[in-house]
Amino acid sequence: MPRYMWFITAVIALILGYAIYGKIVEKIFGPDPNRSVPAITKADGVDYVAMPTWKVWLIQLLNIAGIGPVFGPIMGALYGPTALLWIVLGSIFAGAVHDYMSGMLSMRYGGANIPAVVGNNLGSFAKKLMTVFALLLLLLVGTVFATSPAQLLVKLFKEELNMQVSFGLILGLIFFYYFVATLVPIDKLIGHIYPLFGALLIVACVGMTIAMFVEMPDRFYAWAEWGENQHPKQLPLWPLMFITIACGALSGFHSTQSPLMARCVRNECEGRKVFYGGMIAEGFIGLVWATVGMTFYPDVQTFANAGQPANVVYESSVAMMGLFGGILAILGVVVLPITSGDTAFRAARLTIAETFKYEQHKPAARLAIAIPVFIIGIILSQIDFNIIWRYFGWSNQTLAAIALFAGAAYLYRHGKFHWICTIPATFISAASIGYICWEPNMGLGMDIGTSNTIGAVGAVILLVCFIMFGKKPIKDAPAD
Repeated sequence: MPRYMWFITAVIALILGYAIYGKIVEKIFGPDPNRSVPAITKADGVDYVAMPTWKVWLIQLLNIAGIGPVFGPIMGALYGPTALLWIVLGSIFAGAVHDYMSGMLSMRYGGANIPAVVGNNLGSFAKKLMTVFALLLLLLVGTVFATSPAQLLVKLFKEELNMQVSFGLILGLIFFYYFVATLVPIDKLIGHIYPLFGALLIVACVGMTIAMFVEMPDRFYAWAEWGENQHPKQLPLWPLMFITIACGALSGFHSTQSPLMARCVRNECEGRKVFYGGMIAEGFIGLVWATVGMTFYPDVQTFANAGQPANVVYESSVAMMGLFGGILAILGVVVLPITSGDTAFRAARLTIAETFKYEQHKPAARLAIAIPVFIIGIILSQIDFNIIWRYFGWSNQTLAAIALFAGAAYLYRHGKFHWICTIPATFISAASIGYICWEPNMGLGMDIGTSNTIGAVGAVILLVCFIMFGKKPIKDAPAD
């Protein structure tokens, strides 16, 4: 079988996953077409704004698809074709389920942010833990998703347009846009410019896909081999690959973004298209860029020597699509982090406001939270990208595990098939625990065997605790 069939098979699997498993997940949850939704009952013209399904889906996709489904799969591609399996199976059975449950439960709880959703299903301690993790992750995301597009734009201006542009200036402009987008009504700025950004995203993904088939049909996955760890530094595939490839397979960050669109969906039955479908589309983005890494470069060492993922995007886009097409493709990648960074800071503002019960209708109230949040983000932007990314990866998957267990608890208490959430929650818990035990710089620095054992045992303990206590009613939780 020609190796390009790996890619075609993976795309077909994603489509079938949406059509079949997405329908199963929807049926288990049970959306009610007659139930009132927060976009109508809490309409405020700022955050609770009913919008057409196509627009909500597009904003959801751009919200969740930051640099994660580009940079993560590029770095994860160093492990070879196993990355493709994780992207496809992770998107269908873990990531899309996580996003759907996060969005639908937010709707059921009146547009609540993810800490409240977790608290209503796992208790007050879990809510406090989730608040800390969510705010940490949102600040990291907002920071990473400002510095990475700034780096790409500076490189583009310098090498292709022969213009010297300051990194600080570009970064400042991006932060200024984030600040404005965080404050204004969601349909006024984000709702108007995201269709244009969406067009650039489509150009980037579809253009790179066509370019691979036209320019190098015989080089698909040229150095990729099944059944072996091809990472040039021999870093352990488990659990590192499952932390490195988060967005594009399973990402806790998405649970902080889904409530933003849960406040804009007009009917619960639109949830599968918006939340499950948005993640499947992101899985396709991840698949494209993992394939680029294994196809554009002749061997894994050359790929590894290409440097930061931003450089891989730049080199491959210009080489395969020419100057004009390459610029469009690069801009398509640039809009991904920008359209997640703005809503990351927006979600941080809303999470803080919800925690302290601070109404956000008036501009002054929004400014009171947004200003200190952005000061912290600007300070974090001065820290090395690789350090920020390591913290992002671990906190991201830990957040995903908590959100999935919350979804499982909801289904468990309602007598529904909770294993659609429980199994991926347990799986990613094992990876997250094992990673923090092994990580030599930010973790405990244990050997990989001990770390994986602790991860597996810890995940089993969490599973047993969930089975024993997950069905227990939560005090003061609202009716759902």
